Amino acid sequence: MTDAPSSPLMPQSGVIDGKVHRYPLRVFYEDTDAGGVVYHANYLRWFERARSDLLDVLGIDQRASLEAGTGLYTVAEANLRYLSPARLGDTIIIETWAESTGRVASVLRQVALRGDVRLCEAAVKVAFISPEGRPRRQPEAWQQAFATLEPIAAPAPEGPE
Repeated sequence: MTDAPSSPLMPQSGVIDGKVHRYPLRVFYEDTDAGGVVYHANYLRWFERARSDLLDVLGIDQRASLEAGTGLYTVAEANLRYLSPARLGDTIIIETWAESTGRVASVLRQVALRGDVRLCEAAVKVAFISPEGRPRRQPEAWQQAFATLEPIAAPAPEGPE
């Protein structure tokens, strides 16, 4: 018998590294089909989990916002591209960054990686809605938080047109 931990266990969390949020996870048996390959719908679940963690890391409290009657994010569009299979026991990193941030919606890009291997890519449009389900302007602080994850646009090439 072992001693109880001195502090309560906490769920894992991702980190923001520059303009990218990185969220780690491990492929468990429940994530796979009979052949030990990750079932395609699980990438969507993993991307959702990483986006929820991203909000926490950015200090965005959706639950408090919903309880206050302000609103919450919902997925308006999702486009996934499957590139290579993940397998039982793999360690996966979900990377998330903002492609664009608007007054009501933001487009987030996500990729599932096993080391340097891209397994699945996604473009996900999240919209801010009222508790009644109507589009609503994102809180300014939330827009600014997402904007910190937007890539810096490359300057236009110089030279003759």
